[in-house]
Amino acid sequence: MVEPAEGPSTAGQRLGAPESFGVSTLEPGLRPPAQPPGRLVSIRVQMLDDTQEVFQISQRSPGKVLFDLVCVHLNLTEGDYFGLEYQDQRKMMVWLDLLKPTLKQIRRPKNTILRFVVKFFPPDHTQLLEELTRYLFALQIKRDLACGNLICNDTSAALMVSHIIQSEIGDFDETQSWQHLLHNKYLPDQDAIRDKITDCHRKHVGQTPAESDYQLLEIARRLEMYGVRLHPAKDRDGTKLSLSVAHTGVLVFQGYTKINAFNWSKIRKLSFKRKRFLIKLRADPTQNAHHDTLEFAMASRDCCKIFWKICVEYHAFFRLFEEPKPKPKPILFTRGSSFRFSGRTQKQIFDYVKDSEVKKVPFERKHSKVLSHSGMSPHSSSFRSQVPKESAMSVADQPDSARLALRAECNGSEELPLVTAPANGFQDTPAASGSDPIQSRRNHHIIGSAPDPHLLNPGSPGSDDSPLGSPHVVVNGNGSANGQWVDDAGVLGPGQIPEGQQLSPLTSPLLTEAGYVRNEDEDEARRKKYPTDKAYFIAKELLTTERTYLKDLQVVTESFQSSVGKDEAFPDSVQNLISANYDPVHKFHQGFLKEVEQRLAQWEGRSNAHIKGDYQRIGDVLLKNIQGLRQLTVHLQKHSECLVELERACKSSRKVETLCRDFEQQRVCYLPFNIFLLRPLHRLLHYKLILERLCKHYPPTHEDFRDCRAALADISEMVLQLQGCMMKMENFQKLLELKKDLTGIDNLAIRGREFIRLGCLSKLSGKGLQQRMFFLFSDSLVYTSRGTTPANQFKVHGQLPLYGMTIRESEEEWGVPHSFTLFGQRQSVVVAASCASEMERWVEDIKMAIDLAEQSSSPTSDLLFTSLPDNKLLEDGAGEQESEEELCGSRTSLERQGHRGNTTVHVCWHRNTSVSMVDFSVAVENQLSGNLLRKFKNSNGWQKLWVVFTNFSLFFYKSHQDDYPLASLPLLGYSVTVPSESENIHKDYVFKLHFKSHVYYFRSESEYTFERWMEVIRSATCSSSQSLPSTRKDLY
Repeated sequence: MVEPAEGPSTAGQRLGAPESFGVSTLEPGLRPPAQPPGRLVSIRVQMLDDTQEVFQISQRSPGKVLFDLVCVHLNLTEGDYFGLEYQDQRKMMVWLDLLKPTLKQIRRPKNTILRFVVKFFPPDHTQLLEELTRYLFALQIKRDLACGNLICNDTSAALMVSHIIQSEIGDFDETQSWQHLLHNKYLPDQDAIRDKITDCHRKHVGQTPAESDYQLLEIARRLEMYGVRLHPAKDRDGTKLSLSVAHTGVLVFQGYTKINAFNWSKIRKLSFKRKRFLIKLRADPTQNAHHDTLEFAMASRDCCKIFWKICVEYHAFFRLFEEPKPKPKPILFTRGSSFRFSGRTQKQIFDYVKDSEVKKVPFERKHSKVLSHSGMSPHSSSFRSQVPKESAMSVADQPDSARLALRAECNGSEELPLVTAPANGFQDTPAASGSDPIQSRRNHHIIGSAPDPHLLNPGSPGSDDSPLGSPHVVVNGNGSANGQWVDDAGVLGPGQIPEGQQLSPLTSPLLTEAGYVRNEDEDEARRKKYPTDKAYFIAKELLTTERTYLKDLQVVTESFQSSVGKDEAFPDSVQNLISANYDPVHKFHQGFLKEVEQRLAQWEGRSNAHIKGDYQRIGDVLLKNIQGLRQLTVHLQKHSECLVELERACKSSRKVETLCRDFEQQRVCYLPFNIFLLRPLHRLLHYKLILERLCKHYPPTHEDFRDCRAALADISEMVLQLQGCMMKMENFQKLLELKKDLTGIDNLAIRGREFIRLGCLSKLSGKGLQQRMFFLFSDSLVYTSRGTTPANQFKVHGQLPLYGMTIRESEEEWGVPHSFTLFGQRQSVVVAASCASEMERWVEDIKMAIDLAEQSSSPTSDLLFTSLPDNKLLEDGAGEQESEEELCGSRTSLERQGHRGNTTVHVCWHRNTSVSMVDFSVAVENQLSGNLLRKFKNSNGWQKLWVVFTNFSLFFYKSHQDDYPLASLPLLGYSVTVPSESENIHKDYVFKLHFKSHVYYFRSESEYTFERWMEVIRSATCSSSQSLPSTRKDLY
């Protein structure tokens, strides 16, 4: 079916295509559609790597058949971002219509060459889930630069070309780089900035081709002309302009400067009449009626029609959930065009790539001389293939950059060392890797309710098998199979790589799961080598959580100070206050961590001390350091003042507020910054719980019991001393956090107000039940809906003062399950919960809040701006309907870190659940860190990850040394169980997380760690359960 146009090597062979056809991009899971009978015609297509291929199609085949053949030939899963364009008989460049017969569009197929190019440019390259797709996009950027279509300044141009050269020839070599630039033209005026290009290239040492593609797209997507095709036009006054279309809407350019943009949500209709292109806008009461329609004159009717068609396709691709259905054929006469978008929308691509299990073969890069192993399967697209390293630093010092709102920068870097995984993929230093096996934990499982697929990962559109990819066997032309490198001499051992060859982080065993297949006998021998005492695993929990705690302290003492503290606008008093009270604590815990690491190493037998049994205890280390920690109480008491002063500085200066908000969008700040400020107080609770477990485990006669009991007494005294401050600060921090999530509300964080619960309820109105987010405080109940602000905030619709409120169940009255009515002094509201247990929690908490309000001296003051009448920002009946873009955004908001889409409020909104302040307080205590092996539902291998549980989420790292997580998984709504026999998980200590179709298996190293992970995850997945303490004081 596919014949080479010239030469022995076809693009399909270079890209590793098998002889048989793979999966059609437009018909997921099927072979290319059968062609109609008839004579075969040869069509020539030019690929993005400048090679030409010949495809044979039936003379009656629609354009979709040809397009499918090209995508299958390339093994391209995300083919719908691309299109085929050609020059028609009018000498105009047009897109091949997939619904019309190809030969009716191409009159002279022998003399026509179609070009396979990018058609739809997404706003963020992290939305491209396949490495092959990003490679093709990089080729498109390379072509646009060379043709002068991608206009930018010299600095951006030099930086982009340097990444292209890095992907083609590898690390900088002055002679080679100079010769390469002489023989290859990347820019029209390349000679003028050749020195700039080489200066940038020398900074990319160790960067792989995949990483270079990623960095190239990161720079390109920020350019104003990225993905822009200009269509000449004139306005009413005859001024020469250009029109273009993007994912946001229609753009207007004067020269190469964008002077106007019309968002899809503002456009009512696009049409053309002869040479006039018309944009009809939605009515705006502030504008005159004659401004409703904008008119542009183009060169001809054909020009208008070509631009109108691409506008229709862009709107459908980025805004619709599914391909639009064809209009029914009229009986008598037609009116208007029958043209419609054909193919999958962007959302359908996301869903298909996440849900499919299509195996992807590796591919090679035509222009690259670098040894690169690229073979990303469609279902492994979330983080393994999504985000390569920003620069190839030592894995021990820096992790791969992969967060949903990733903002890659171009920095100099050190050379990447050779990184390998241990034979069993689980051993870490200095921690042990397991204990004697006990009976496998495989009982029947519980089917849970669960999330929107996009909620898994906050920077990207995650995949069903997110957050870190899934296992597959890599076999490519460069000699790598099953994680073992192959050279001329034969197969190298696991973890070995050829001399001088660097291992790409995209294919390292830590990220691909395609590493060495572990031997069960080796697992057994390794387990028996290390301690199995429960006390050892309790001590190891101390070590793993201390590592995470120290990283959190570094966010305050190092990252925040270096990012925000250096700015002149940031008050010196606040900076000095934070530095004076956090630096000593950080320094103390650095020494504490070293002592714990040393003791664990001795306990595991990495010295001769274990022969005497002197070091198989941890109580003495804890007692010594807790006594030292007591000397820092004066600093711990000041941490609440730091939080208050920082908030005061943000309130008094918009510049300071912007600095703090920008810092929270950095990858290292994976939680709201105020939470990091409270970490030292929270850590005291962790020490207390660890010591309680040790004292409970040890018999009174054990040599470690006395030290543990003494340390427990000391830490309990400290907790009691700081308890009042801790509770106030947690409530204050939560009010500040909610303030950022709400718009249309004032003075939320005031003295005496306590947060009680937030979550989703359905409010009954004239339009029926409408989803609303409710916030319950000690003096009022506020209800909101998801707004259309850039920050994805929730828009306040109204508030109900609790003073004088009554509550009554009203399921029978209204015929709505789990409904109840709230009778306020000025209005009544009927709401319904998602289930009986949710209703019970809300009713119980509202009654408690009413009692608190009754005990106060007077009714509450209004929360909302006083300029708004009747405590109502918008009546439900008159509220704005969410635009199509907003509805789409509600499904993917967790991907946009910078837009606050991953907060607990948004998770509750998407998963229709609620969380109380008691849940937050329990979550503070139930924090856990450690190595886990992770497996997907339809995969065979296990991948080692460093996992941190905090704030109702799992955060995934390659190792504990990483500064920021690769991905996160919010757990609200998930169910945690053990696998059933039918799931064939023949391993010990495995637990299962599942939500709808999303299933993850995690394997711990011992019975103790298995039980601890189950315990802390249940505290998040079973939030607000009746077993939780009823008040915060019950926690101590």
